Amino acid sequence: MVDVSGDLIVTRRLTIPAGELRWRFSGSGGPGGQHANTSNTKVMLTWNLETSGALTDLQRVRLASELGPVIRIVVVDERSQTRNRDLALERLRDRVRGALAVHARRWPTAPTKSSIDRRLAEKRLRSERKTERRVDRDPEE
Repeated sequence: MVDVSGDLIVTRRLTIPAGELRWRFSGSGGPGGQHANTSNTKVMLTWNLETSGALTDLQRVRLASELGPVIRIVVVDERSQTRNRDLALERLRDRVRGALAVHARRWPTAPTKSSIDRRLAEKRLRSERKTERRVDRDPEE
């Protein structure tokens, strides 16, 4: 979501100022006729985490370890530069949100009785199938 000033709202605690985003546009490759040859629809968006004033130290360390010091987004999906810009902002927001999300630690647990029974039943079935495929040979041959 972009607010009125053009800043990108990532979470309640993080808004990326529009001035920190660097945009580049160029012609998209591939077919498309006369329109594709004259329009700069390819969008390249970069955001430098090291120079960003929008991040706390903890956010900066977390994002840098997950995504690197500079985040680059390239979009060539649509024929419209405006739509590709919107897609680039959405992808940047999704990447940053995903990297900032704190996942609960998963604790290993013992397998349940039913899961052990299922595993052993599948193992028996597999063994029976292989036994049925076996060709009995005379040891004298």
